[in-house]
Amino acid sequence: MKIIQVSPRYYPDIGGVETHVKEMSERLVRKGFEVEMVTTDPSGKLRNEDVIKGVKVRRFRSVAPNDAYFIAPQIYFYLKKANCDVIHAHNYHALPAFFAALAKNDRKFVFTSHYHGKGHTVLRNILHKPYKFFGSTIFKNADRIICVSLYEKKLIKKNFGCSDEKLLYIPNGINLEEFRIKGSVKNEKAILYVGRLEKYKGVQHIIEALPYLDGYRLVIVGKGPYEGELRKLASSINVDGRIEWLKDLPREELLEQYKSAGVFVSLSSFEAFGITVAEALASETPCIVAKRGALEEFVDNKMCIGIEPSAENLVRVISQIKRDTTSTKAIKDWNEVVERIIRVYEGD
Repeated sequence: MKIIQVSPRYYPDIGGVETHVKEMSERLVRKGFEVEMVTTDPSGKLRNEDVIKGVKVRRFRSVAPNDAYFIAPQIYFYLKKANCDVIHAHNYHALPAFFAALAKNDRKFVFTSHYHGKGHTVLRNILHKPYKFFGSTIFKNADRIICVSLYEKKLIKKNFGCSDEKLLYIPNGINLEEFRIKGSVKNEKAILYVGRLEKYKGVQHIIEALPYLDGYRLVIVGKGPYEGELRKLASSINVDGRIEWLKDLPREELLEQYKSAGVFVSLSSFEAFGITVAEALASETPCIVAKRGALEEFVDNKMCIGIEPSAENLVRVISQIKRDTTSTKAIKDWNEVVERIIRVYEGD
C-alpha cells in the first residue's frame, strides 16, 4: 500500500505537526508501507527530492508570509496525477491540506487537522472566517478525520458539523523508549520551555515572572518570529542573564534538557494537543500549562498544574508543584498510535 502524506513542513523543520508526521511516516516505512511525503520549502534551500529514513520527500516552493499559509498550488497538480492508495493530509491551518482535498479523486482521503480554531495573530484570526469557506472542503472531502485530542474533536464537531462516524480520536504518541535514559540530575530551579517562539505560545509570561522567582533560570529551546521581542523584553527587565537561548538541538541534547529541568512550562493560548508537554511528563518533569484548550487534558493537579496564562499565576504555583510520577496520565507510544492509523487506512 502506498501512502502520500501531505504537510506544510517536514524535517529538518521541527514542531508539533512536523514531529507527528515524521514519527508516523518512518514507522509506516518500517512496517512495509511505501510512504511519500509531499511538503513545501519556502526558503528554497532544501532538496526538491530526498529520502529520509526510507520516506521519499518531495518539496515544493511555497509562499509563506510570516511563516504561515504555505501557498503552493502546484501540490494540487502533482497529487491529481500521483499514484497512491491513501492521501493523508495534515494541518487545517495551512493550504497544502486544502490542495490535497481538491485532488482526492477516488482515493481514500484521511485528514488529521491539528485544529485549534483560531489564528496565531490578529490578522490570521480575521482571515480564519473567510478561509472557513475553503477549509470546510477538507472536512467534507475527508473519509475519516483524526483528532489528536478530545478538545479538538469537540471543536471540529461544533464548527464544521462533522458526524461522529467521520471523527476519530487518536492522540499523538511519543517514543517512550528514548525517555528511559538514566543518570540525569534534576535542577529544581531550572524552568524549561520547548517550542515555536510565537506570541500565542505565552513565553513572555515566563520571562515576566523571572524577577519574582529568586534563583530560577529559564532555558528556551526553539525559534520563531517572536524571538526578537522576547529578547527585548528580557533585556528591559534585566533577566537576560538568567535565560539560555537554544535552537536546533540534536535529539539527545533535547532529551537531556527535558530530564534535567525542574519544571516545564507551556502557557500556549491554544493547542490541538501539546506534544512537548507529553514529552516532559514522560521525562518525569512536572509541568505547568495553560488551563485552556487541549493542554487542559494533561492537568491532574499533581504532576501537571493548569493556570490562566500570566506571570502572576506562574509565580504563585511554581513553588507548589512537586514530582509525583504515579499521577502522570497514560501517554501512548507512537507504535501504538501507528497501529491504530493503519487500521484507518485499511478501512476501519
